[in-house]
Amino acid sequence: MSGFLGRYDFQMDEKGRVSLPAAFRREAEGDRFILLQWEEPYLTLFPESVWEAVQERLLEYRRKDPDSWTYVRDITSKAVDVSPDKQGRILIPAWLQEAASLEGTVVMSGVIDRIEIWEPAAFERAVKGKAEDSQNFRHQIFG
Repeated sequence: MSGFLGRYDFQMDEKGRVSLPAAFRREAEGDRFILLQWEEPYLTLFPESVWEAVQERLLEYRRKDPDSWTYVRDITSKAVDVSPDKQGRILIPAWLQEAASLEGTVVMSGVIDRIEIWEPAAFERAVKGKAEDSQNFRHQIFG
């Protein structure tokens, strides 16, 4: 598995559908994804196999800490199942579009085991905001 890699800019249609890049569809092990906003301001699209591991961690956390029910409830209430249609598009529900300020063009960014969906200006701010501080990290990874 080479993972989800790259940045793709796509136009979301009036129904809230956006094309999932062919490279991402090929990389996914199946056609079912979980779409949610677990961290602002973007959405995350988890392949089913990755979501299963996340779900196990949520259940374990809930079992160990009864006070965590509220956190688990909050996260799972912001999650939906999505599957690409025959044209490779996924539907982003209106309430998730609003939560991530998505309209028109969206950025899909591969982040190895998952895909992030961003409003373009927010993506640029997030990436550029940390670019200057990343030299040490990059040298640790790439040598």
